[in-house]
Amino acid sequence: MRDTKESRLLLVLLIAIAFALITVDIRGGEDSPVDGARQAAATVFGPIENGVSSAVNPIGNAVTAVRESGDRHDRLAELERENTALKAELGSDDRNRSRLDQLDKLLKISGKGQYGIKGAQVIAIGAAQGFSWTITIDAGANDGIHRDMTVLNGDGLVGRVTTVGPNTATVLLASDPDFTVGTRMEAGDELGFASGQGDRPLRVELLNGKAEIKKGDRLVTFGSQADKPFVPGVPVGVVSRVDPPGGDLTRTVYVTPYVSFSKLDVVGVVVQAPEKDPRDTVLPKKPKPVPTPTVTVTVTPSAPADGQNEQEQ
Repeated sequence: MRDTKESRLLLVLLIAIAFALITVDIRGGEDSPVDGARQAAATVFGPIENGVSSAVNPIGNAVTAVRESGDRHDRLAELERENTALKAELGSDDRNRSRLDQLDKLLKISGKGQYGIKGAQVIAIGAAQGFSWTITIDAGANDGIHRDMTVLNGDGLVGRVTTVGPNTATVLLASDPDFTVGTRMEAGDELGFASGQGDRPLRVELLNGKAEIKKGDRLVTFGSQADKPFVPGVPVGVVSRVDPPGGDLTRTVYVTPYVSFSKLDVVGVVVQAPEKDPRDTVLPKKPKPVPTPTVTVTVTPSAPADGQNEQEQ
């Protein structure tokens, strides 16, 4: 419509009529004279409104669903994070329980031997394929650690301290080929020297070439002068093989160590030696022998053949 004088006059007239109808409708209330016209308009335009609403509602629902989907995705991600954290906590609890068990065994072995120990944790391990078998522990000079101190865990002898820093120390493992420790056989008191062989059993040279040794015999540390580098009575291992005597001055046996050098975690450094040699008291209790079942075979005489009975008659 063009913006002319007549169009402006018509617009003003329509606005005036609209205001007049609104006023009449409000004053008439339920008996409004325009109520019939409103119902007629509702009859005509109602289906159109429903159609438009039906067409628009799925879009609105889709928008709401997308929004709620994002909320659900965030909640799912949160639950996954919580689940991962819970698993980590459970794993941490398992590890803590393992450490508590190791610490309990360490305290028991130190109590039996009357060793004054400083607890430490293994924080690094040397390359087993290299020139030495070593570990690094999180205790050093600031914790009273010195060179040539005995290191043990809840199972037995781990090694000796070789290098000390302010807060860490290096331990040469008993499995290292350069490692040697004096040993004493349980009960029999046969003395010898055990040397590491990497991942193979310890090699022990007994000073008595005629010593009576058998598989299953056990060894402890003999101890060093002034208890350095080794204190006495620390469990070493169990004899797994005995070489036949060859007329030499020494006799060779092989010992499976009590300590698993590939599973070290909690260890103790002996900072105070016992007042007296604990000898064999620190060794674990021997397992009870399992009785070997005996089988008794009873032979039942067989019945004589018919031909033999006829001959005898």
